[in-house]
Amino acid sequence: MRDLLKLPKTHLHVHLESTVRWPTLREIGAANGLTVPDRPPAFAGFADFFEQNALIRDALCTAGDFRRVAYEYCADEAAQGTRYAEVSFTAAAHGERLGDLDMPLKAVLEGLEQGRADFGMETRVILDHSRRRSVERAWRTLELARRHDAVVAVGLAGDEAYPGDPFTEVFAAARDTGLHVVHHAGEAEGAASIRQAITSGRTERLGHGIRVLDDAALTAEVRDRRIPLEVCPSSNVALGFAASLAAHPLPRLRDAGLLVTVNTDIPALIGTPLSGEYAHLREAFGYDDAVLAELARNGVDASFAPAATKERLHAGITEWLTG
Repeated sequence: MRDLLKLPKTHLHVHLESTVRWPTLREIGAANGLTVPDRPPAFAGFADFFEQNALIRDALCTAGDFRRVAYEYCADEAAQGTRYAEVSFTAAAHGERLGDLDMPLKAVLEGLEQGRADFGMETRVILDHSRRRSVERAWRTLELARRHDAVVAVGLAGDEAYPGDPFTEVFAAARDTGLHVVHHAGEAEGAASIRQAITSGRTERLGHGIRVLDDAALTAEVRDRRIPLEVCPSSNVALGFAASLAAHPLPRLRDAGLLVTVNTDIPALIGTPLSGEYAHLREAFGYDDAVLAELARNGVDASFAPAATKERLHAGITEWLTG
């Protein structure tokens, strides 16, 4: 079995706020007058996760905070063998909370750029927007995205019980101006959320998408259109959307001919980095190195990376598998 740290990996579904090192969170929290527990509290399900996410959000206050967590994210990803990532960030929500719409994103981009210089980590940013929040904030998210070339996409996240249709015009405008669109769908809710995302939502990938198998016709459509799924097995288990790793639908998604990519979603909160996610698949499903390389290639193909980056990543995967 080859070393998974050396497998060149692409990371497409990971939230910056959920990658923050806990010691860093405690340090910046203290500096900003916020008490952070010694270790991440255990959480059971979606409601507990939202409470932890709120704690992390409230700790991030200054440009230095945002710059630091973005830089440390690059260091941690590079150590995992990640070579390219599209990291999600809720920029407008932070900007409105802090009274400066531009500052959080600007600082994050500076941290990512320094991380690229120091660790060779190539990154792009996806600006997400909670379905629970206003259409007006979604428009502000799009305005932010348009101002920065490093932002490649926008999309909906959060509780899928809230419909995506009120945001249709926002994401149509995003596509019209050359931005990509990626929505969370098919995690907590079923086929209807996926169908909305791929039709009026105009999504190009499915964030999670694990409920697609609820509907055979939808499964066939997603397969035939080669819409990638950003699958996050350990997160799905931790949040209660799969009973266990062994019971996770990832093998059935592959067997259905769907384009499955491997991601972590909330790695710092569940203690599973990207190489660990691949290791779990090796152990739980008996996947050999050829299958793990296939999954890594799917991530490359599903990414919005430049052609030269994709070519380099594919060459690295081939070298890992054949060397």
